Amino acid sequence: MNLKSSLGAFALCAAFGLSACSTSSSTSASPENSSSSTQTSSAGGGGASTSGILPATANPTYTAALYDTWKAFHYITLEDEATRYPTWGAEFSTVFGAYTAQGLGAARVIWSTFNSASCTIAEASGSNMYKRGCTVSEGIGYGMLITLFQGDWDAFNRLWIYSQAYRNSAYASGRGLMPWLTSSFSWDIPDESSATDADLDIATSLILAYYMSGNTAYLNDALTLIAALWDNEVNLSNHLLYSGDTPTWKAAANPSYNLSYFSPVALRLFALVDKNHDWTSVLNAQYTYMLNVQAAGTGVFPDWSDGSGNAINPPNNSAKTTYWTFNKESVRIPWRIAWDYYWFADERAASVLNTLNNFIMARSNNDPLSIPAVNYSWNLSIGADIQGQNLPTQWQAAWCATGMAGNSMDWLNTCTNVLNATVMQTSASSYFPNILQMMYSQLLNGMYVKPSNMGI
Repeated sequence: MNLKSSLGAFALCAAFGLSACSTSSSTSASPENSSSSTQTSSAGGGGASTSGILPATANPTYTAALYDTWKAFHYITLEDEATRYPTWGAEFSTVFGAYTAQGLGAARVIWSTFNSASCTIAEASGSNMYKRGCTVSEGIGYGMLITLFQGDWDAFNRLWIYSQAYRNSAYASGRGLMPWLTSSFSWDIPDESSATDADLDIATSLILAYYMSGNTAYLNDALTLIAALWDNEVNLSNHLLYSGDTPTWKAAANPSYNLSYFSPVALRLFALVDKNHDWTSVLNAQYTYMLNVQAAGTGVFPDWSDGSGNAINPPNNSAKTTYWTFNKESVRIPWRIAWDYYWFADERAASVLNTLNNFIMARSNNDPLSIPAVNYSWNLSIGADIQGQNLPTQWQAAWCATGMAGNSMDWLNTCTNVLNATVMQTSASSYFPNILQMMYSQLLNGMYVKPSNMGI
């Protein structure tokens, strides 16, 4: 372990009064008023104007109940896991011992069942935790945003410590980025390569936490991560974001890009706090690329595309039968772009959202209750639409969010009502649909409160 980095974090924690590292916080985020198209936030630094649109049917009480369900099933602390599985827990001190010695608790977001020895908890045999021993970096990034916007500072800080411990671990890549796949709280890192979306979300949550709390420990760690992200995950030849930090994603003459990794809000915040790198160029390049890809197809996006904007099977072969469709990757695009429009009213975001909204309204007869269970093709000459049986909740939520630029208030209001009547269905394989349902619910129901003291 890199004890110098870790102990430096401890010093910051103490110096800046990070009392929420290991204790619960009663602070909760204030939902935004859903009665107006221009909203006012009320957390961290007072009210801040946002320019986007919330549904009139926004219901923060629903989101609060959803959070309780999500957290109870998908979040676990180091102490709880070590108590439940003491043999497994004996390994946790290798990475986290120096942290726990300082009273700093850690937690992880539990990934779905995965058939790998590294993800199998022998002591959990017969339970839904048996093959849920792994965590993905994406889940930590999402989890930090979810807990932050829900005002759960204890959970947020525990996830932050988890991220920091593995970024600083001697068993990681040494590049300062979160390993894509980790094994519980163990020293075992099954895959040390990074996932760019996770690094963007972790850094974003830390910057927002700094503006909400004034605690510079968050900002300092964010800046360290942002520098590593620039050095390892930005293609400086075109300012597009690589999908990861390894040669798999960077060495090809024509890299594969994932537009669901593009977080405009993250890039705006990076430009705000990091004056050493040209993050605005990355923001503009990504938006230009996104709009070109959308315009070249049916109106949706392929899960993966190359530098020229053509759909492509990624080098890890993870999408060979789906890459041309609006599928399990692209389902995150409306969340990221609606968030950008809600806070910053970028007309490029409005264009993306309105095109998607018109697309789905035409195929559902303008009825959110009749959204087809289809993963639509970006280009029908490459491959057909993929027909499903039942519309997954995360897709209901994604299609709802396409209305957040104001294309159809009837759509936005009705669709959100439908979503807010949905019960979260948890299972050993529900990590992805549940976490996306949680994030979309927070956005649509007014929990994405913009700190006023950012000045942007």
